[in-house]
Amino acid sequence: MKNNKWWKNAIVYQIYPRSFKDSNNDGVGDIKGIISKLDYLEFLGIDAIWLSPVYESPMEDNGYDVSDYYKIAPVFGTMEDMDELIAQAKKRNIKIIMDLVANHTSKEHVWFKEAVKSKDNPYHDFYYWSKNPGNNIEASFCGSTWEYVPELDEYYFHYFAKSQVDLNWTNPKVRQEVANIVNWWLDKGVVGFRMDAIELIGKDLENNVLANGPKIHDY
Repeated sequence: MKNNKWWKNAIVYQIYPRSFKDSNNDGVGDIKGIISKLDYLEFLGIDAIWLSPVYESPMEDNGYDVSDYYKIAPVFGTMEDMDELIAQAKKRNIKIIMDLVANHTSKEHVWFKEAVKSKDNPYHDFYYWSKNPGNNIEASFCGSTWEYVPELDEYYFHYFAKSQVDLNWTNPKVRQEVANIVNWWLDKGVVGFRMDAIELIGKDLENNVLANGPKIHDY
């Protein structure tokens, strides 16, 4: 019988790409560097690599501020490098697990760039906004969780840095976009995801509930 819950007993090796292996001597680890170490990882007997974010990002929070989920940050390489990593790992029976940041995006993401253009923009509701935020929740990185946008006369919510804007998971279009991202990467050959800050997606800001909110299991 095929084990559909292979991760229950798998040996998973986390790779933080920036500091793992630099293939081109620019001082930053990269995807080609990971590929060069696959034989060593196979020798260790691992079953899967948990790959910390390699998506396009301004890197204000080490890649956990994603500006494009469908591109690779140039500092780490190219999408062709990523395809090669997945293929070469598979040859060695090593699975690739992506680190997916689904609670928030970078301010540089096209969704947020559209969201700040107008309150009527279809992407405006991809994020949480308030005219007069009444809660006093402190951001994880200190300071207020609300950042004012003068052009809109509204505040947007961010639990982490002000450059990391929380996605509004009550919007079904947001949930569909995340599903699209997941399926796109699965089609590329990754086997699963470590979901970053996933306990926050069901937040209920009206009642100051951030983690493990009432809708988290539904989402």
